[in-house]
Amino acid sequence: MNTPDNGVRPTDGPVVALVPAAGRGVRLGESTPKAFVPVGGTPMVRLAVEGLIASGAVDRIIVMVPTELVDSAVALLPPTGSVQVVVGGAERIDSVRAGITAAPDAAYFLVHDAARALTPPELIARVTAELRAGRPAVVPGLPVTDTIKSVDAAGAVTGTPERAGLRAIQTPQGFAADLLRSAYATEGIQATDDAGLVERLGVGVHTIPGDPLAFKITTPLDLRLADAVLDGAGIGRAVAP
Repeated sequence: MNTPDNGVRPTDGPVVALVPAAGRGVRLGESTPKAFVPVGGTPMVRLAVEGLIASGAVDRIIVMVPTELVDSAVALLPPTGSVQVVVGGAERIDSVRAGITAAPDAAYFLVHDAARALTPPELIARVTAELRAGRPAVVPGLPVTDTIKSVDAAGAVTGTPERAGLRAIQTPQGFAADLLRSAYATEGIQATDDAGLVERLGVGVHTIPGDPLAFKITTPLDLRLADAVLDGAGIGRAVAP
């Protein structure tokens, strides 16, 4: 693979995956925090971590959970030395910052939503390969199939962007570690994804083809779809119980 001409050169060093799992998931309509809701009988966070392990591309995984669920998370996650549980924050951005702090040795970070529990390991490996080839920031994305409208506060349409230039962005999102640390260095910042914070630094973010299975489980319909996918496809990963 050729090194992209962006001034960043490949380096060796650990890839650390950060899995925010402290969100309450109100839209899912469950009493349990979203990451701990089962899909096909297995909590989403466990499925997400198994996928990261199965990719063979991640050296360490840090899962950020609510304080009261630390012990539960440790008990349900694969008992390997590569998985660490830390206390997350009130907001996703606080949880990711906690994960960054817990991995001062990381050369690369993957930030991966626990709610994208069915993400194929092959997609994770491709994001990591792009990072090791010299890309400073890599995100998977799918072409947008619906027509998108921008609207004002009253609901009136203000524009129709050309969908050929749009992508629905998934995770894991991959970054050179120092770049993500810089993006999170300012308190009070907000963005809908980590790549948005990196973009504010003026750094180019590269997209690669995503995967339909990396959809985010956000609503009860998403949960039913995820259950059906597991039941129909027999998806499983060889990870120690």
